[in-house]
Amino acid sequence: MSTDNKDVIALLEEQHQEIRRLFGVVEVAKGDERRDAFRELVRLLSVHETAEEELVHPEVRRHEGGEPIVEARVGEEHRAKELLSTLDDMGPEAEGFDTLLIQLRDDVLAHATHEEREEFPVLRRACDPERLEAMADTVRAAEAVAPTRPHPGTESAAKNLLLGPPAALMDRARDAIRSVLKR
Repeated sequence: MSTDNKDVIALLEEQHQEIRRLFGVVEVAKGDERRDAFRELVRLLSVHETAEEELVHPEVRRHEGGEPIVEARVGEEHRAKELLSTLDDMGPEAEGFDTLLIQLRDDVLAHATHEEREEFPVLRRACDPERLEAMADTVRAAEAVAPTRPHPGTESAAKNLLLGPPAALMDRARDAIRSVLKR
């Protein structure tokens, strides 16, 4: 069990707050600070969504009323991954970046609100506190090895488990190279 006793819902809601904060930083920062904040936002969104797709969505699907809730969230995630991938390819200095960033922010924050209002209550009703805490530990483990870039088309648990490890290796190698080149 986790040493901080945080359940999966509290963990994901905390990450939603960090995502909101990072959007705010990217929107107002300049230069290296903006680039670094955007890199962190891309990483957090990527690992967060992978963990939800591998662990949270399958759990919610198992419970009454969960299937349509998850299907709507997966559609939102796919659209966000496509937009995030475009922004990641463009970079924060590119013309048009700010317009697409606002669209992404609005989509991601609406998605987080839908999760908090529709998906998380299903988990809270269906799972006992020990299960929710164990899920938080599993989410942390999945995030530790998840891809750090968006990969549109991998919104299912099966695709994430099949394609995630090689994508994660490539993403983490790319991160390391960028880190060295930034010096």
